[in-house]
Amino acid sequence: MSDDAPAHRSAPGAHRGSHPRSAAFFDLDKTIIATSSATAFSRGFLAEGLLTRRNVLRTAVAQLLYLMGGADAAQTERLRASLSRTVTGWPTEQVSQIVAETLHEAIDPTVYAEAVDLIAEHHAAGRDVVIVSASGSEIVEPIAAVLGADHVVATRMQVVDGRYTGEIDFYAYGENKARAIRDLAGTHGYDLAECFAYSDSITDAPMLGTVGHGFAVNPDRALRRLAAESGWGVLTFRRPVPLFAFDREARVASAVVVGAAVAGVVAWWWWRRTRPR
Repeated sequence: MSDDAPAHRSAPGAHRGSHPRSAAFFDLDKTIIATSSATAFSRGFLAEGLLTRRNVLRTAVAQLLYLMGGADAAQTERLRASLSRTVTGWPTEQVSQIVAETLHEAIDPTVYAEAVDLIAEHHAAGRDVVIVSASGSEIVEPIAAVLGADHVVATRMQVVDGRYTGEIDFYAYGENKARAIRDLAGTHGYDLAECFAYSDSITDAPMLGTVGHGFAVNPDRALRRLAAESGWGVLTFRRPVPLFAFDREARVASAVVVGAAVAGVVAWWWWRRTRPR
């Protein structure tokens, strides 16, 4: 799972029960999921008429540059600007509905099993889990809810009369992520020296440097070099699995209960039909 497996496996549970209150902060895109959450829903937006094929092509090009360019500040800013222009005028209620209806299809194949396991380890160690993403809150919050995150830091688009204006009230990017983490620490009493942070992007260096335990996930050369200089751990996530795979046992158990109830009703009906009058 990791280029530094012992540190990865032992770190979340270290000093369990003896340290001050802490949290684990996870970037979303290319850290928990193997793609961009903002563009993963393009098919749903296209089907509902919010996107045109030209919009899809332009966004796909921006996403390709983002994936190939090491997610530096310039690439990320181009992606942000492209997405901001694209969503101008969209009804917020319709966006939320599309995200809810297509969450499984859009995100399901892309989540890293290693990230899901790590989230579970931090929860078992008594830490809050916080998703920190530059994508919009309408997209990030439903994903975070399925992952069982306790809090979300995400970009907030300006809304007037139920529609996006294209302006941004809060851009969860770069130093803004670090500032939001410090604010959460003040609100919830986290000891930042005992907190953890995970990201794939060099633009999240402020976020990784804000906590006592930073980890670079699938880093490019620039982030790997900075991680070595800063003493951060380096992790490799390789296994995308269905987003809801970790809940599969619960769903199977529910299906068994429902099946047993149906069988009971059928048996009662048959007994009523065949019993002597």
